[in-house]
Amino acid sequence: MEFNHNPVLLEETIGNLDIKANGIYVDGTLGGAGHSLKILERLSSEGLLIGIDRDIDAIKPAEKRLNKFANVKYINDNHDNIKQILRELGIKAVDGILLDLGVSSYQIDEDERGFSYVRNSPLDMRMDKSQDWSAKDVVNSYSEERLAKIIYEYGEERFSRQIARRICEYRKDREITSTGKLAEIIEKSIPNSNGFKGGHPAKRTFQAIRIEVNNEIEPLYNTVKDSIDVLGKGGRLCIITFHSLEDRAVKNAYRDLSEGCTCPKDLPYCICGKKSARKNYHKKTNLADKRRNEK
Repeated sequence: MEFNHNPVLLEETIGNLDIKANGIYVDGTLGGAGHSLKILERLSSEGLLIGIDRDIDAIKPAEKRLNKFANVKYINDNHDNIKQILRELGIKAVDGILLDLGVSSYQIDEDERGFSYVRNSPLDMRMDKSQDWSAKDVVNSYSEERLAKIIYEYGEERFSRQIARRICEYRKDREITSTGKLAEIIEKSIPNSNGFKGGHPAKRTFQAIRIEVNNEIEPLYNTVKDSIDVLGKGGRLCIITFHSLEDRAVKNAYRDLSEGCTCPKDLPYCICGKKSARKNYHKKTNLADKRRNEK
């Protein structure tokens, strides 16, 4: 499938990375390589870009787009494993890391991936197609209580209980295997769904199930800490988030790592030895005009 290349917050991200010509940079969400291309254009032949993506289908198009650059390493893995990835490459520290979180529109547009609620496709939603667990497993095996919980927490859906109840009622007779059927069940669960404000009635539930399938939130706090651990002196970490829980995990990690001494204030001197691991260069949040464009 041909990728469209309109990266989110492109100029802001590249500017904040403060790219050094001979530096080592990591694009932990390679996608269509839109951000990576701009990084490479600023690197000399002595610099290096490491492009990571858990979706194998993203690697080959990225290689094709970046084929004029020799200083790229392509890694089919999860950015959550950044420490191990760099260790295996023999790299102790990098100068910058970019993470553009969430799903890419090329994944949504590809029918067989099952991310979209406006097409009737197999119920899948895996970013890494090699993993066994899919949206079909979540929808058909989770208890009503567990379904309601993830739909509420990850989708911020106020009708989560009604949706979970109707899903469980339907699957008593037959398995739910398509995005079309799931979207239909969700619509019937929401009062006045035809006049529903805030987009398609299934939007929040599909988001929640996708996040659960791909375990997008739980490891993120540690991923941020690991990323900061592998930054060299003066290194930069830029993260683009699209969900309140992503944003919270990132900010919590930043806050915890920026704290210095945690000793009680009445102690005359520090005994904990803790020092700030980072400096926040940009306290003001940048907002994209569009919430999700193609990487």
